[in-house]
Amino acid sequence: MESQAKSQMEQPSGTEEKDSRSERTERRYTIRQVTQIQPSWREGKSGEPGEFYVQLVLDNGVDEYIIQPTATDISQLLKMFERSQNTIWDDERKILIFENITTTSAKF
Repeated sequence: MESQAKSQMEQPSGTEEKDSRSERTERRYTIRQVTQIQPSWREGKSGEPGEFYVQLVLDNGVDEYIIQPTATDISQLLKMFERSQNTIWDDERKILIFENITTTSAKF
């Protein structure tokens, strides 16, 4: 009987469970479709390396975001953009999501 009471105390009530589900439902991620990219490179100061930038045009120009990948990352990113049938940008978490990438002969 004591273990039964303990078990009931540990389980969330119907109201608590409903509130928890409601919080998860209310949390929405702001994602945008990347409809165009504009890679750029800017010369560095004398003797210093340049800098890469990629402007993400989101939802046909509704918004934009600029990322600054390293020289090592830029070539991989461009390959992923090329191979992805659809790319989305998660604005809250700052993540590029590449969808439907062909992998049969893909070499990154």
